Amino acid sequence: MKSFSLFLLVALATNAFCSYPNVCPKILKKNLWAGKSPVNIDYVIIPVEYVVIHHTVTSTCTSEVSCSNLLCNIQNYHMDELKFNDIGYNFMIGGDGVVYEGAGWHKVGAHTYGYNSRSMGIAFVGNYVDKTPSEKMLKALKDFLACSVELGELSNRYKLIGGRQVISTESPGLKLYQELQKFPHFQRNP
Repeated sequence: MKSFSLFLLVALATNAFCSYPNVCPKILKKNLWAGKSPVNIDYVIIPVEYVVIHHTVTSTCTSEVSCSNLLCNIQNYHMDELKFNDIGYNFMIGGDGVVYEGAGWHKVGAHTYGYNSRSMGIAFVGNYVDKTPSEKMLKALKDFLACSVELGELSNRYKLIGGRQVISTESPGLKLYQELQKFPHFQRNP
């Protein structure tokens, strides 16, 4: 019994019971980056048809510690100042290539007015107006999109767009937007 308890503790600590497909990148759950619980939750109908890409217009982060601190600040701003129910993005991609859970799977985010209830919002942590995201970050997005389709969260005919295409914003930044146009599901006219 003692060895099973130790196994259970180790399995929980390493997320060994997560059943993500092999195509999935590392996804750090919100509680592991010290994110707060949402005030309220609304759900989207899955699979969603749109993925809207943004950037956080903050400094970049390169480790779980620096990304966690930055994401806590973003979540506090979203919830305390903007009065969102949670951090606005469903997921964020750090400079370390890790995907960080925000509002999460099949939940309505607060990232793109008019699209929140029918999309998944993904933000690249950093400012990508003049700088291209690293290959590690772009690969994390590609793998995460494949993972989302595999899990049934995202339609296999999904449309990938930048926030700037549907609302008045520079997001996801010119350099990241140029990279998105190379992705197979990029939609020029949403």
